[in-house]
Amino acid sequence: MSSQRTLGEVMTHTGACSFPPLRTTGLAVAASSSAVGRVVHVSATPQLRPDTRPLEVVVLVSGSGSLLQALIDAEADAAARGQRSPFTIVAVGADRECAGLQRAMLAGIPTFVVDTAHFADRDAWDEALADAIERSFDDDSDDPDAPPHLVVSAGFMKILGATTLARHTVINTHPALLPSFPGAHGVRDALAHGVKITGTTCHVVDAGVDTGPIIAQRAVEVRADDDEDSLHERIKVEERDMLVDVVRRFARGWSINGRTVLINE
Repeated sequence: MSSQRTLGEVMTHTGACSFPPLRTTGLAVAASSSAVGRVVHVSATPQLRPDTRPLEVVVLVSGSGSLLQALIDAEADAAARGQRSPFTIVAVGADRECAGLQRAMLAGIPTFVVDTAHFADRDAWDEALADAIERSFDDDSDDPDAPPHLVVSAGFMKILGATTLARHTVINTHPALLPSFPGAHGVRDALAHGVKITGTTCHVVDAGVDTGPIIAQRAVEVRADDDEDSLHERIKVEERDMLVDVVRRFARGWSINGRTVLINE
């Protein structure tokens, strides 16, 4: 098992573990769905990626990490083809010990844990999380060619505070076609309303619950014999593929102006 060291109340992990990797193709895993309401810093200033520097990504997880695995696989597949991935996962953070951290350690990705139980209040926890994310990036504020940073909420089931998201751009996926069916039960609510088409949304995180600017969406047909589990499994397939596509596209640079997300071509 990996060694651990404490930096204040932030646990940083290194090393390897025995958790078996899971590929995303044809995989039915209990993946993250909606992240709970969050706050995000929204800037109209484009963040342009220099051609020689990949987008640096920190992924936040709380559970099984199947969305994380999709990103790990995409980066590894590019290397296997002799290509450079447009993004690189520089760290995986969590609010608890979970299988997602084991996936990261197996892939050789640094991890950290910031547990709310170790802090007097949520503001202190949020500041520690912001610091842990920032330390993960290879940031040189004096370097004009420093790569941009992106935080991906991949089933991170804690509300991120203003301190974290004033310093980092965060995106999230949700298992419904927002603005319909926000919140923790998007799949269940879609079935209860009898919709014929649902799907998944990737959006920038803002102060509301799944209310941020929409980046991308994928539609999924609701079948007559669907229950919540069967429908959610098909949504997850689209969700993983969509997330990888969005992160690759964000590597070209992006800007956010109000509810409009523009990705550089």
